[in-house]
Amino acid sequence: PKTDIVFLKVHKSASSTVMNILFRFGETHNLTFAFPVGGGNQLYYPHHFLARFVQGFSPRSPQPFNILCHHMRFLQPEVQKVVSRSAVYFSILRNPVQLMESSFMYYKSTSAFSRAHSLEEFLSQPYLYYNPSSGDRHYARNLMAFDFGFNPDAEASAKRVQLMLKAIEASFDLLLISEYFDESMVLLKEMLCWDLDSVVFFPLNSRDSSTKATLSATTVEKIKDWNRLDWAIYTHFNKTFWERIDRDFGRERMQREVRALRERQAELAGICLQGMGSVAPKDIKDSSLRPLQHGSAKILGYNIKEGLDKETERMCRRLVTPELQYSSALYKKQFAHKPP
Repeated sequence: PKTDIVFLKVHKSASSTVMNILFRFGETHNLTFAFPVGGGNQLYYPHHFLARFVQGFSPRSPQPFNILCHHMRFLQPEVQKVVSRSAVYFSILRNPVQLMESSFMYYKSTSAFSRAHSLEEFLSQPYLYYNPSSGDRHYARNLMAFDFGFNPDAEASAKRVQLMLKAIEASFDLLLISEYFDESMVLLKEMLCWDLDSVVFFPLNSRDSSTKATLSATTVEKIKDWNRLDWAIYTHFNKTFWERIDRDFGRERMQREVRALRERQAELAGICLQGMGSVAPKDIKDSSLRPLQHGSAKILGYNIKEGLDKETERMCRRLVTPELQYSSALYKKQFAHKPP
C-alpha cells in the first residue's frame, strides 16, 4: 500500500469525504500528516502553499511527511519540500455549474456574493459585484483553477488553457470526479494498492437538499461562460477519467467493483448508523459529531448506534467524524510529546 500522498483538496467537491478516508488510513497506519502551523485546517489559504506553513517543517533537516491533504493553493516546488519524491499526487474535480451554486450558498458572506440576492442576479452583471482585486474573489470565479495555483481572472485563450491542462497533467497522477465518486474511489484504491475498507465512506459535509437551488438552462450557460477555466479543466479531465477506466479497467469490472463498494457501505451503515443515513444538524445527538455550519447551507451529519462494542464503535466513529474534529484530534496525537 502506498503511504506517501498529496491530495489537493479542491473546495466544494466532496473533498471532505476524501479527507476522512485519508485521515482514517493515516491513523490506522500511524502515518504523519503535514498539518498547518498551530493546527488549523488550512495551509494559509488563499496564499500559494509554502513549506514553512507546515508544523514541524525545518529547511535544515527536512523530514518528509506522509500525507499532505489540508486546504492549500497548489505550488509544487514547495510541496516537494515536505513530502517524499515518490509521493502520489491526486485531486478531485466537480462540475463547475454545481460547484458555483454550492459556493454561492456556502460563501454567501464573501465580497462578491454578499450583495447579490441570488446567483442569477450575480451572473446578470458579475462585475457589479465581483472585484478582481479583492482577497476573497476566488470563491466566485474559477475556484478550481485558483486552487490548482492559476489566476482565476486570466483570459481563457486556447493556448493558456492547453498550458494549464498540461501543467495539471504533469503534476497529478489521478484526478477524481465527484459526480462519479464511487468509480473514483475504485480508481483511487487501485492506484494506492489499498483494500476496500480503506476507501469505504459515508458522505461528509454534504448539504440538505432543501438548501440546493435548481438552475435554469440560461443560468447554467452563464456559469460555464463565467468559469471558463474551470469548465476547461472539468471537461478535459472528465474525459480522461473515463478513458482511464476503459484502458485500465473495463466498464464491467468497474461495475463489479462499484457494486462491492456499495454493498460494503450498506453493510457498514447497518452496523454503525441509527436510521441508516444522514440527519439534519439539529438532530445530531452527539455534539462532537456535528459538522461546522457555514453560510446558508445546512450541513448534514450522523448518529451512531448505541451499545456497540468498543472496537466497532471506534470504527464507526471514525467514518462519521467531521473534518475539523478529526483533524484536530490527529494534530493533538501527532504533537502530543512536543508542544508546538
